[in-house]
Amino acid sequence: MDYWSSSLAVDEEFEKLAIRMNPPRVTVDNDTSSKATLIKVDSANRRGSLLEVVQVLTDLDLIIRRAYISSDGEWFMDVFHVTDKHGNKVSEDDVAERIEESLGPRAHNYRFQSLTRSVGFQSAAEHTTIELTGRDRPGLLSEVFAVLADLKCNVVAAEVWTHNSRMASVVYINDESTGLPIDDTERLTRIKQLLLYVLKGDRDKKSANTAVSVGSTHKERRLHQMMYADRDYDMNDMDGRSTSVRGKPLVTVENCVDKGYTVVNLKCPDRPKLLFDTVCTLTDMQYVIYHATVIAEGPEAYQEYYIRHVDGSPISSEAERERVIHCLEAAIKRRSSEGIRLELSSDDRVGLLSDVTRIFRENGLSVTRAEVTTRGSQAVNVFYVADASGDQVKTETIEAVRKEIGLTILHVKEDAYAVSPPQESGRFSLGNIFRSRSEKFLYNLGLIKSCS
Repeated sequence: MDYWSSSLAVDEEFEKLAIRMNPPRVTVDNDTSSKATLIKVDSANRRGSLLEVVQVLTDLDLIIRRAYISSDGEWFMDVFHVTDKHGNKVSEDDVAERIEESLGPRAHNYRFQSLTRSVGFQSAAEHTTIELTGRDRPGLLSEVFAVLADLKCNVVAAEVWTHNSRMASVVYINDESTGLPIDDTERLTRIKQLLLYVLKGDRDKKSANTAVSVGSTHKERRLHQMMYADRDYDMNDMDGRSTSVRGKPLVTVENCVDKGYTVVNLKCPDRPKLLFDTVCTLTDMQYVIYHATVIAEGPEAYQEYYIRHVDGSPISSEAERERVIHCLEAAIKRRSSEGIRLELSSDDRVGLLSDVTRIFRENGLSVTRAEVTTRGSQAVNVFYVADASGDQVKTETIEAVRKEIGLTILHVKEDAYAVSPPQESGRFSLGNIFRSRSEKFLYNLGLIKSCS
């Protein structure tokens, strides 16, 4: 065993011991605030703890209205003000239990996996997972689902993101006839070859990629990692396309020299899962969040992070500072709701996705994002579609698509979190907006000192 492996093993055993001696404590408080439920988390500090907590809250479809985070030293304390998606207080009894499980000894077994894999919730192998990355183009999703249908693969669930001319997708499939995961090596190789051929097309300037595994990954965490690895944040690689400035996030990165932190300020239109997207990106970029304040109680969200590298050093160059800005902008825009939202709810059947996306393609529509789920025998799918030529989607086109697929199963839904133009531009300091209110909470606990 080399020095690195030995050191890693010692650190892992030490963290396991610390967790057993100091199990996480989670309280759910519905009395303090009249508008939100307060979820307080105290636990031994270890890298990735904040992301795990935020991931649990996100998976429970909770909306984080405020958050105060401090994790200097051997302990961390987080306070989240949350509501359900309708703005009501949380009544679920399993919130505290889910968070404690995510931070406990069992979850710790996943802590030292490579960051090329999700560290989210794992489940029994009920399907085969396919990961796809490649250059986005009109009709690509239709071709992918057509190949899977031809190969007798049933799509159980899928999520598709597009950004900056790139596409990433995580697809869960099983065998059409047996309903079991596909584990035949020869068949899996065939699936990968055909999907790779579709992804590459004849114009992909980058290497398309496919990967197959049996079991589950956390789809959204994995999609962030895939698109980051595919460098979708690189503004110099856009195949000649121009970038829309609609809803562009405002991000500043500055060093707090006397305290040894880098301070990241972020302002953008609020939407669900925003905090997960930014925390996930900073974590996967190998930064540690020591303190943070988040306020998202109106149409805009404000986030402030005090970060360092995993080795304890702040950002040291202008090039790195710019990279952090671009990566956070990309993380926010990947999930931006561009296009018309179409919701499909019908009896599930083999080939449904292939048929629906083919109809989109034949009517000149391109899928910019998709969420595919199966609930029992029902298919519940969401598609964001745009005109493949870049023009505004015509109402008659949408109605023609609905008539062909079924007026009773495909509906146009208004997206409350559609992208809107920013209110201002340029650099800003989150501290000037709300530091006096948010830091007062941390000052009173003795967890943070001003760096102003």
